[in-house]
Amino acid sequence: MGSLPPTTQTSRRMARVRQKDTDIELALRRELFRRGLRYRVSYQVLRRPRRIADIAFTRFKIAVFVDGCFWHGCPEHATWPSQNSDFWREKIEANRLRDRDTDMRLREAGWSVLRFWGHESPMDVATVVARIVCAAKERRDDAAVGRKIS
Repeated sequence: MGSLPPTTQTSRRMARVRQKDTDIELALRRELFRRGLRYRVSYQVLRRPRRIADIAFTRFKIAVFVDGCFWHGCPEHATWPSQNSDFWREKIEANRLRDRDTDMRLREAGWSVLRFWGHESPMDVATVVARIVCAAKERRDDAAVGRKIS
């Protein structure tokens, strides 16, 4: 038996779930800003197919995604609905496939892709992101110094 679309009530409830500016995204952005990092929010990193990074450091080609545990099937916290389970499993698996496709396309385009789960500590995530951005900045600065010396 094929999967059924969600009921009207379920659709309304799910439509209210934030897709951007989630609590962890806001907390992460505040912490990154506090640490002196500047970034783009909801940045379109690919046009076709259209892909949007939650946070992007465009100068360093670093894309940050914060994936919700339900929508992206977190191995620790994902719950599989019992009602209309085929529909939701297909939906979540499609999200996972799209995530892998996005990662591959971005890496092919020279981007670094950082993915975090919605349950992770914004402070811990900010520490990882800041370390990677600072390393990219140092590499860029070292390359600029090398060009000036030559």
